[in-house]
Amino acid sequence: MIEALTGSPLSLTPVTATILFVIACLAGYRYRSVWKAEGPRAQLWIYGLIAAVILLVLGLVPVTR
Repeated sequence: MIEALTGSPLSLTPVTATILFVIACLAGYRYRSVWKAEGPRAQLWIYGLIAAVILLVLGLVPVTR
C-alpha cells in the first residue's frame, strides 16, 4: 500500500520500530499526565499528536529484517 502511494518501498527495521514505540508510549504517558493535571491544551495536542502519528506509522508501515 505504501509503495503504491509513494512510489518507493518504505519499511522500518525492528530497532527503529521499537524506538518509535517507546517514544509513542512516553508521549502517551505525558499526554495522560497533562490531562490529569488539567494542564495547557497546547501540550495535550502536542503529546497526543506525537503519539497518534507514531502509532499510525507503526500500524501502516511494514517492519522488515
